[in-house]
Amino acid sequence: MRLCMFHPVGHPMERGWVGRVDGDRVVHLAAQTLQSFITGGGSAREHAEYPLAEVQLLAPVLHPPAIRVFDDASSFAFANPAAIRGPGSEIADDVALALAPRIAGVIGAEGALAAFTILAEWRDPARRPPKDRDFALGLGPVAVTTDAFDPGACVQVVRIDGVEHARLPVGAFDWEAAAAFAAERTRLYAGDLVAGPSCGLVDEIVRGTVVDIAVDGIGMLAQRIGS
Repeated sequence: MRLCMFHPVGHPMERGWVGRVDGDRVVHLAAQTLQSFITGGGSAREHAEYPLAEVQLLAPVLHPPAIRVFDDASSFAFANPAAIRGPGSEIADDVALALAPRIAGVIGAEGALAAFTILAEWRDPARRPPKDRDFALGLGPVAVTTDAFDPGACVQVVRIDGVEHARLPVGAFDWEAAAAFAAERTRLYAGDLVAGPSCGLVDEIVRGTVVDIAVDGIGMLAQRIGS
């Protein structure tokens, strides 16, 4: 199942509605957030349908309780939940940026992985870690449930102004072990993000360019640098 948060183009909303993407249409579901939908058993009353071309997709999880970014299944760093930026967002910066594309798992009921989406970890090479990656995390465009997506069999394609700059196969990663490690001596909440290792780094992304990360089965996350 391909889930999203969205609003009709002519009726912008900060949080938006929960939707299910069916081909070229979005079905509005009766749930407050994607987290509440996936913890409520994955079913809800259906409302109106909208053409996909007439809606704006938002970050599937607008305010994650926590974000853990893994480089291997037993090592992670926390990232900034306030840095989440959805599809179509502008990443405001005056310097050339770098991009580390990742796949992120969304935690559902009882600390289990419920869905996967694209995470764009933006980095500012002019700043020292960890502030170099504290300002923008792209997320979206949809979250695909774990029964419908295999993160180990996908490829991330990065395009800048429509020109392909990288084609990065996602390597093997033990998602269950990573989630279990994240949960040790603490609690995972619905909407927590567990981001897998980056497949590579695309750098020298200058102001005014549009960057797309495409993954078969999830879609394309597009964001613009500067203005």
